Amino acid sequence: MEDQRLFGCATAGQVWKTPGSAYLCQIDEIYPLSTTQTLSPEKRQQSEHATRPELGQPSNAKTVAKTVAETVAEKVDETSAKTASPPYVRFNRKDPRQFLKALRENVNTYFEENKISRTADFRMGVKTAVMLSMFFAPLALIYAGVLPGAWALLLYAVMGLGTAGIGLGVMHDANHGSVSRRKWVNEMLGYTMNLVGGSSFTWKIQHNLLHHSYTNIYELDEDIHDKPFLRLSPHGVVKPHHRFQHLYALGLYCLATISWVTLKDFRQWNEYRKNGLAAKAGFEPRKELIIMSVTKALYFSLLLVLPIVLGVNPWIAVLGFVLAHAIAGFIITTIFQLAHVVEGPDHYVPHPSGTMENTWAIHQLGTTANFASGSPVVTWFTGGLNHQVEHHLFPHISHVHYRKLSHIVRQTAREFDLPYYEYSSLWTALKSHLRVLKALGQPA
Repeated sequence: MEDQRLFGCATAGQVWKTPGSAYLCQIDEIYPLSTTQTLSPEKRQQSEHATRPELGQPSNAKTVAKTVAETVAEKVDETSAKTASPPYVRFNRKDPRQFLKALRENVNTYFEENKISRTADFRMGVKTAVMLSMFFAPLALIYAGVLPGAWALLLYAVMGLGTAGIGLGVMHDANHGSVSRRKWVNEMLGYTMNLVGGSSFTWKIQHNLLHHSYTNIYELDEDIHDKPFLRLSPHGVVKPHHRFQHLYALGLYCLATISWVTLKDFRQWNEYRKNGLAAKAGFEPRKELIIMSVTKALYFSLLLVLPIVLGVNPWIAVLGFVLAHAIAGFIITTIFQLAHVVEGPDHYVPHPSGTMENTWAIHQLGTTANFASGSPVVTWFTGGLNHQVEHHLFPHISHVHYRKLSHIVRQTAREFDLPYYEYSSLWTALKSHLRVLKALGQPA
């Protein structure tokens, strides 16, 4: 595969120990969360020809597997399937080689020797100011009517870049609690997600809790759930149109954020309320619904209603709004896809017994990839999310440290003969992503 470097690989069947961690709760054992979605009897019937590997075993994107249905229920009839408890997983805690302990010691030594904090520094302040300016400055110029007619679309385009920058470089760190040791600072900057039309609440559950704890585990990691037009896991149901997904996927990514701000957040709020995830994570659903509704109303008022009231042509306002989201959606979605849906990282299924093959830390190494780690421009704009390996292992450390930490993580992984996936550039990672989409779209 192109420009991909792999340092070592895990021995088949071998397991090591990690304390594991339910990321959001910061406890020593993976929180036994149930999946947010099980295969219905109808969906199981439709997936008879879908395939998966043996339970608890990894599958690369090009692997031919057995049925998805077997991962969720064993000999369950239609009636019992409606009431059966959904699967959950814990990670293996046996690690005689002490990989995570060694890695943590190496990382701790780096911070102690350099006498620096794990949270952000002045660079984060500069970035926050720049990204917020890229959002608000064009908006102010739109209100003032500085650029007439269709020229105003240029300002909306800059707003799209600012939206992506806020999401990747400001909100993301804040909602991981890594910007500051002061909780109120993280919470305040975390609400920049609401500022650009999203929901800090749904993000924390989908991303922080589900994605970071259960990375690339089908039916638990919502990022790789079956989608109407995309198959992102080799364990998903193959549909005829998926064979073309590598041709239209990037276009669909442009619709991602506009879907979030209009429909997805409300759907997820209702889902997390019903399945109990919101309560388990310490949220009050009614309070979060009020916050989400008020901030979205304010967002649409500022970006759609007020420009029209101030004299912007309604068509320009609507087209500009869509353009800004197309740019933001494309950038944000692509960046996250390049971390997990590329050649190299494995995909798993939850074992009904509840125990995964590897430890949490080794699972993160095996399901995540870096790209363009040598580019300061990509690192700066993406908020260090081109260093996803480091981010998944140390989500509470600010991204401003990831470039230095990558040398430590890479070397430690090499010493333990563990995988460390990375692509030399954004372009090579993107090409790998499209190849994986093409492979996933082929019928079994």
